[in-house]
Amino acid sequence: MGGLFHKLRHRRRCYVVCAIPRSGSNLLTDGLHATRRAGRPKQFFMRKSESDFAAAHNLNLSAGFAAYVQDIITATATSNEVFGFKLMSWYLDDFLGRLRDTGAFGDVGTTDLDLLRNAFPRLKFVHVIRRHKLRQALSKARAHQTGLWKVQEGKTVQRKPQFDAELIEQCLQQSEEQEKLWERFFRRIGIDPLHIEYENLCEDYEANIRRVLDFLQISLPRRGRIGPPVTVRQADDLSRAWEKRFLARHSAPQSLVRI
Repeated sequence: MGGLFHKLRHRRRCYVVCAIPRSGSNLLTDGLHATRRAGRPKQFFMRKSESDFAAAHNLNLSAGFAAYVQDIITATATSNEVFGFKLMSWYLDDFLGRLRDTGAFGDVGTTDLDLLRNAFPRLKFVHVIRRHKLRQALSKARAHQTGLWKVQEGKTVQRKPQFDAELIEQCLQQSEEQEKLWERFFRRIGIDPLHIEYENLCEDYEANIRRVLDFLQISLPRRGRIGPPVTVRQADDLSRAWEKRFLARHSAPQSLVRI
């Protein structure tokens, strides 16, 4: 009976963090995970990572994608029945297509929003963005070169980064295109997600984590607290030097450099 009462008290709730690379999504999702009340939001549905997640949680991928979706939800939801995941716009269409192809969550006539909410009960959307587009591109270019996408203790660079104006330009264009994918998607499904800005998250980490928890209607225990970030910011003297060098060579639009 305890299990039944637990389910009645804690109906499953899901949320997705909608992001693009170097938008601050790791900073946000690591903070939510650390509360132990907001699931363990990771990129569970990026094709190349699914085998690792399946192995980590003893899941059987041969059972098909619909089973994997349901099993990863059960395996990673926190005790209050909250499941979170992160999604990048560059594989959004592939993800939606795979959900639809299973036939378990809808058919050809099912809207994308209904398809998602059939798979992920009471799904809510959190959109993490970065105001300073140039610094986002600089961070992405640097991560491409070093292979270090998440700065944490014990992780080292694969090779030393070098200033590459062409790569930075490419990263700027990619980020713009990937953000437009999210904007079109939100308009298409008719929802207004909670927007979290990376710069605000850095300035007041606890307040912004609590803002997401409030949006998701997740309460912390009476003595629960939000600790310091576990993700380290990449920006340093090298990043600032690259920014000055790039701006000296390019007439960057104000929209790319606003703080």
